[in-house]
Amino acid sequence: MGESREITRLPELLRELPPEERALFGRVFEVFEATGRLVLPEKMRPWIEANMGPVERVAEQRVVRVTNRVTLEGTLFNSLRASRPLETETGTDLRREIAASEGDPFCRPEEGTPENVFGRVRGRHATTAANIAMYDAYHGVIVFDDHDPLRLNAEKVADYIEVGLEWHRRVLEADPEHRYLFLMWNCLWRAGGSIIHGHAQAVAARGSHYPKVERLRRAAAAYRAEHGSGYFEDLLRIHEALGLSVPAEGGAAAFASLTPVKEKELVVLGPSPHSDALKRSVGRLLERFVGELGVTSFNVAFYLPPSGPAPEDWSGFPAVVRIVDRGDPASRTSDIGAMELYAAPVVASDPFRVAAALRG
Repeated sequence: MGESREITRLPELLRELPPEERALFGRVFEVFEATGRLVLPEKMRPWIEANMGPVERVAEQRVVRVTNRVTLEGTLFNSLRASRPLETETGTDLRREIAASEGDPFCRPEEGTPENVFGRVRGRHATTAANIAMYDAYHGVIVFDDHDPLRLNAEKVADYIEVGLEWHRRVLEADPEHRYLFLMWNCLWRAGGSIIHGHAQAVAARGSHYPKVERLRRAAAAYRAEHGSGYFEDLLRIHEALGLSVPAEGGAAAFASLTPVKEKELVVLGPSPHSDALKRSVGRLLERFVGELGVTSFNVAFYLPPSGPAPEDWSGFPAVVRIVDRGDPASRTSDIGAMELYAAPVVASDPFRVAAALRG
């Protein structure tokens, strides 16, 4: 496959795959393509050319919808949106706003934040607190030593993850039933962060995992039962065959998703959350997200098997990490609407461009 790979050319790219990979793709994904046509008034043409490019590309737009048959996740891509170059500029005003917020309670977590009943976990680069408005009975905040959430590197991120895992070990000592850990990072307000100071969060559930994680487990288990192969292994193989893999540490793997939930979504797979390769891969990708792709607001979510025996079958379920760009914090327009909440995401960034940028 050449460098002309684009998500809206996916049907053609699939025809270039060897038969075995093409069949595997069809087992996991389905692709629909359509052409949308507009009738444009003559008086609109100068505005279109100045703001959106050639009139022909606006008058006739190719749309591709990719659906994961196993998980029923899907995304719509429009040729007009997907052909735009990736934005790589970081706003200087945002840096000033971050600096101006120094001195908040997270800058002094021992004084300004509550702690969990089992105390605080202290790492090399972070300290835990209890969330004052809890999502669940055990809800921790991983407060970074760095106030600036965008001043990060692989070593720091690996420590943040390790602090979250140690927090969960403390939870299990207090209550072994809360075996289902969910780690998340909402970077800045665009991604749902209510405090600028760098921080991630950890929650622990009992009874069963949180619904979206459990849904993925069930889908993967049903896939293995039907096809006799691992869902995650096949998912990775498909993305690698299409050239969507991105660099990761040995023992982990990463790719730009064919069905991103929003812009530039990456998926990282590792043998366990304790894997150094997984932790460092997530850290390096976030470092490049910010430093090379100019991302300033993002979400990270860890889908993890339970710590300890559970009634469900978790065999073959790796540590799954999802990283997604949430757009410019200065924008007053939300990046999600009714389509994303209730139908399917509409995404502007092309996964092939994201993968190519991170391989460069």
